[in-house]
Amino acid sequence: MGTHDRPPRPEETWAYGYEISPAMSPDRLAVIERLLQEENTTARLETRTWQGRFVTEEQVTHILVVSDSPDQERAINRRLEEAFGKLKAGFSLTPATSVPRRPATAVPARAAGRASWPS
Repeated sequence: MGTHDRPPRPEETWAYGYEISPAMSPDRLAVIERLLQEENTTARLETRTWQGRFVTEEQVTHILVVSDSPDQERAINRRLEEAFGKLKAGFSLTPATSVPRRPATAVPARAAGRASWPS
């Protein structure tokens, strides 16, 4: 499939998160990290949006997911939740929230009353 044959990007992007509490060590989360990496790669190959990343804090570990769908019942969600169960990790899932897309080309905002641009 050539660059010009790619399907159009979806109109909306969605974000949701998992919160794992208490925070877990990177060693214990290795299986989760592998699942995220596999799904990130699969989504890229299928030219769809899905990206999962760890956001670590002292008390909790978050997984931020950005997707082209608000669907939280995908196979990856089931695999993640099964892995949490095997790790005996308590978790919660936030509702998916629509994230506005930025324009493809951003134009710098001009401050009120400043009409000149640097040369």
